[in-house]
Amino acid sequence: MPFAFERLKTLDRDRLVSLIEPVLRAHGVVGVELIWKRDDGSHVLYVTIERPDATEPAAGVTLDLCSEVSRDISAALDVADVIKAAYRLDVGSPGLDRTLYSIDDFRRFKGSVAKIKMSEPIDGEFTLRGPLSGVSEDGTEIAIDADIGSTNVSYALIERAQLVLDMPKGERSVKNRNPGHRRRKGAAAK
Repeated sequence: MPFAFERLKTLDRDRLVSLIEPVLRAHGVVGVELIWKRDDGSHVLYVTIERPDATEPAAGVTLDLCSEVSRDISAALDVADVIKAAYRLDVGSPGLDRTLYSIDDFRRFKGSVAKIKMSEPIDGEFTLRGPLSGVSEDGTEIAIDADIGSTNVSYALIERAQLVLDMPKGERSVKNRNPGHRRRKGAAAK
């Protein structure tokens, strides 16, 4: 199964994927993103993984799993010597704000809150936010219960879509801004 998103400008894509995909299959995960780039002056190969049946972002992708996958990918790449430059391997989950790359992503994450940016406006809006409510049978439209109301968006008009963390309205973090600060005796609470 190919990665949903790849950016491998100077690498041998076919050879790299042929080494990485068997490792992912052995661990019961699929690749979401495969990106080669310079970060702070050094090369980094980013491999983003997820469970193929996940209906929630990052479900089942633990730190231990990422470490195991990283170790096995690193061993495979080192033996094949496919990357000539010094590099760092970074394996992780797509996170809670996972980008939606395909119709199947929209189907799997039905019910999750998403932000969709479009090339043409719907009711004057280029960006819609709300729970995904479905995909047409032919895969040409995405249904979303957006802020402007329930609407269908042509898949062809979607420039970018990603899941977003849904914080219930009216709730906010009650985190103490200065945890080392103690109130003086007799000082009133604000």
